[in-house]
Amino acid sequence: MMETFLAERRSPFYSSIVGLGATMGRVGGDFISAKYYSGIADEHLNTRANVGVQDLSTMGKMDIKGPEAEALVNHVIVNDAAAMKPGHVRYSTVCREDGGIIDDLTVFRLGQEHFMLVTGSVNRLKMLPWLQHHAQGRKAYVTDITAAVAFPTIQGPRSRELLKAMIGDADLDGLKRWSFTAGHVNGTRVLISRTGVTGELGFELFVPADEAASLWATLMRAGKDFGLKPYGVLAMFTLGLEKAYPAHGIDMDETRTPFHVGLDRWIKFDKGDFIGREALLKIRDRGLDERWTGLILDGDRPAATDARVLADGEDAGVVTYSDHGYSLGKVLATAHLRLPFTSVGTELGIDIGGKPTRAVVAPMPFLDPEGVRLRA
Repeated sequence: MMETFLAERRSPFYSSIVGLGATMGRVGGDFISAKYYSGIADEHLNTRANVGVQDLSTMGKMDIKGPEAEALVNHVIVNDAAAMKPGHVRYSTVCREDGGIIDDLTVFRLGQEHFMLVTGSVNRLKMLPWLQHHAQGRKAYVTDITAAVAFPTIQGPRSRELLKAMIGDADLDGLKRWSFTAGHVNGTRVLISRTGVTGELGFELFVPADEAASLWATLMRAGKDFGLKPYGVLAMFTLGLEKAYPAHGIDMDETRTPFHVGLDRWIKFDKGDFIGREALLKIRDRGLDERWTGLILDGDRPAATDARVLADGEDAGVVTYSDHGYSLGKVLATAHLRLPFTSVGTELGIDIGGKPTRAVVAPMPFLDPEGVRLRA
């Protein structure tokens, strides 16, 4: 009998990252990725104070070209691709006919007939056939270019200074959030997008995979002057938690709609038809009986994923993710809670390791609600 095992995919930065002493682990889509380097708290706080880099090459990159590329993208996303100009980025969910979320992703308009969708690492495996299925009969061509493109994200208040030290031919001061430009690092052409999921000023870079290792070396050298430290998947989650960015497979999945996780502001009902539109209109008109809600926990232990949240012994909902909010010095959680229990200040309870622990409903995001840090 031949043993069956999943192919292990390696990012173009794999050797560089292992060389930095990263603790590696399997993440979505069969990739091996850095879970942490020096320690989660250290990586988290350095990204907030200086600048951090994470290898996100595991995320799916779908290239969509052709005269009907825009029509295809607009059919599958809830946001409006037709309103995008080349150089613009938009965040969107992709829903099934029943409104359930297949993935949340970023849409890059590269040209009049050219888009790139950056999908979740796990969801890449279902987004490719989904896009190809809906491209049938349309003059639009979908290619999975994940392996061809390395994808480092450089986040933190000193990210712009660091990139300006490396890239002379791009206007990084003028680059607005949700837009991208191109520039060169030692002759390697890179796309530079002012996006990210840390809540900080930050940039995501698209780098040809075969030139990625030398770019990483350049980044590490230049980064010494700016306090650059790499961070792993675990710090990515704690940074995102403080900003209440919902994660697919954790806070949302195909059983929930964008309304369930506060992503309905990105739905453009007036753009014409798209997959899930009818179901989402019904939910909008009917309203929800639960809401994705933020909690601040007593003590210093996070709650387990799927832990029940109780209101005087009555079931109030379920925790989606709980961890340390290192910038705030508090233990945080997000949860799907039934409506009577979602108002700010409501006191609830969660069993943590056999001990009933107080949890108080808090406004989200927990950190920088005005988004001052993002505007930098």
